[in-house]
Amino acid sequence: MPERPSVPDNPAERLRIKRIYRAARVSDGKRILVDRLWPRGVAKDRARLFDWCKDIAPSDALRRRFHADPDAWEDFQARYRAELDQRDDLVRQIAGYAREGVVTLIYSAKDKEHNNPTVLRDYLVTRLRHGRPDDV
Repeated sequence: MPERPSVPDNPAERLRIKRIYRAARVSDGKRILVDRLWPRGVAKDRARLFDWCKDIAPSDALRRRFHADPDAWEDFQARYRAELDQRDDLVRQIAGYAREGVVTLIYSAKDKEHNNPTVLRDYLVTRLRHGRPDDV
């Protein structure tokens, strides 16, 4: 029987980011697609997702705004964090998964540094480090 990958002690280290076009691995833990739109050219069975949490992705308006002006990265981050503040149930759910084991936030954007999962991961890390006692 194959050995289970080790899980970092620090919940914040359990949150990872990976582009959907890269191969799925056991070490990815729970793979959660955090895009509002399904990635082009990816079969659902090949994605090997635990969940598709499209409602935690930026709103269509924010996504379109950022796509039209990629230089507005700082503005996008602030607006997306404000949207995340309004999605507490989904944030708590993913934070809870990260307390249990590795969670990989899956996305399709080409830009590996300026995308919604990087903002979401940082938001979740802050939540895990400074979370309320009632957080799952």
